[in-house]
Amino acid sequence: MTKENPAYKRILLKMSGEALQGPREHGIDADICVTFAVQIKEIWEMGVQVAIVVGGGNIFRGGIETKRFGLDRSVADYMGMLATVLNGLALQNALEQSGVPTRVMTAIEMHAIAEPYIVRRAMRHLEKKRVVIFVGGTGNPFFTTDTAAALRASEIKADIIMKATKVDGIYTADPMKDKKAQKYNKLRFIDVLNQDLKVMDSTAISMCMDNNLPILVFNLTKKGNIRKAVLGEDIGTVVS
Repeated sequence: MTKENPAYKRILLKMSGEALQGPREHGIDADICVTFAVQIKEIWEMGVQVAIVVGGGNIFRGGIETKRFGLDRSVADYMGMLATVLNGLALQNALEQSGVPTRVMTAIEMHAIAEPYIVRRAMRHLEKKRVVIFVGGTGNPFFTTDTAAALRASEIKADIIMKATKVDGIYTADPMKDKKAQKYNKLRFIDVLNQDLKVMDSTAISMCMDNNLPILVFNLTKKGNIRKAVLGEDIGTVVS
């Protein structure tokens, strides 16, 4: 273990599926998985208990495919949940090869490849210093992986949700499109809802607000940022 003092004992890291695709147009980039595994190992070695919720947008996006192919929304959502399982297994493989013990827990039972999600078992894995990867969303259609992250973080009593994005926080407008967009350092949950800032969906934000669960939005693509976030350094935007 390192001698650094992390600011949090137990975190939930929310990663989008797109984060795992790297420069590819779709699918999973093995090199990116290894890069993330190395960064996650750094905080695991500090003694931080790490849970991860991973999305599936690099493989299948239910909302978009519903419109494109005329799929029933619930069918499309279940297909998206299965995509998160593929990503979770890829991330597990990269972490295990880095020497980090893991467990993949799924909201949709598939005993041959992952454990069914049971909150007490998940917490026991964390206490035994295993990284737990939650896949399958909430197990129900019509809910996003943001909501799954808020739900799982609340259930395992995480200290914070760290939402990894491609920008370094929350802005008044899309910084990729508006050069005058200004970054927020701190926000209240109610401000995010009132201003419709698209940090996470409103169900997830409301759940975090009800459970007094802070959210840190930060840039995952910048190497070392996961470690900085865990050490409590001034990066990203905090919603509390």
